[in-house]
Amino acid sequence: MSHIAFIGLGHMGSPMALNLVKAGHKLVVFDLVPAAINTLVDAGASAAASAQAAVKGADIVISMLPASKHVEGLYLGEAGLLTHIAAGTLVLECSTIASESARKVAHAAQQLGIRMIDAPVSGGTGGAIAGTLTFIVGGAASDLDAAMPYLEKMGKNIFHAGAAGAGQVAKICNNMLLGVLMAGTSEALALGVANGLDPKVLSDIISKSSGRNWATELYNPWPGVMDHAPASKDYAGGFGVDLMLKDLGLAAESALHTGSSVPLGELARNLYSMHSAQGNGALDFSSILGLFKK
Repeated sequence: MSHIAFIGLGHMGSPMALNLVKAGHKLVVFDLVPAAINTLVDAGASAAASAQAAVKGADIVISMLPASKHVEGLYLGEAGLLTHIAAGTLVLECSTIASESARKVAHAAQQLGIRMIDAPVSGGTGGAIAGTLTFIVGGAASDLDAAMPYLEKMGKNIFHAGAAGAGQVAKICNNMLLGVLMAGTSEALALGVANGLDPKVLSDIISKSSGRNWATELYNPWPGVMDHAPASKDYAGGFGVDLMLKDLGLAAESALHTGSSVPLGELARNLYSMHSAQGNGALDFSSILGLFKK
């Protein structure tokens, strides 16, 4: 049984941490939202008064935060968490952030003898709850090997993308494609329904035809087609519009740095920006359907 510090108990972090508790690990948790901490305490974890207190004596540190600025703010600087983590500790940074930020934090950790991998996830809240997430890892192979016993309690598929920051690059590419696919699926369904088709029948047809994709098979954006999907729960929970918009922004930044062409990614970013500006930022990203639905 390992002593794990888990920081960041949002829609994804909380069920991930719960799966580690269920696996018998000793967790000390911290979040800025007291209610999130209480959920883990009720499950058997211990609460810390601060992130610095949480990592004291920890063998493993796991963080799941919203954006690059939060990760850099947590770990770096004179009061940063890296100055409170013992040398030799393994850090699993699971947030989706800019690859440059991941490399920056990993380099600072290495200078202090701290092992760190970037391990962003795919699979949504459903995957986090079920423990079937995909982890996309950047960092040393030996550090990934050491992290495997913990990643396997939270996920089903674990890929080593390359050196530090590579996990973030792969995740950003995946989420850019996801944003494009969800917008395209929503547009197609809205067109079919406007022409008199039943959205479930059309979805079934697409899922068995050349337009099949993750959205039509597992995460349908039309309300009532899939009972488990956020679309059938007023688009509550899931992966927020503003989080998708953040990831599409990261993809655009990466494209700018490398001189890559991402016209569909930019179009998806503009669509999600428009959707967010209409007051939908906290809804699940599949609510992009609202831009196309009559």
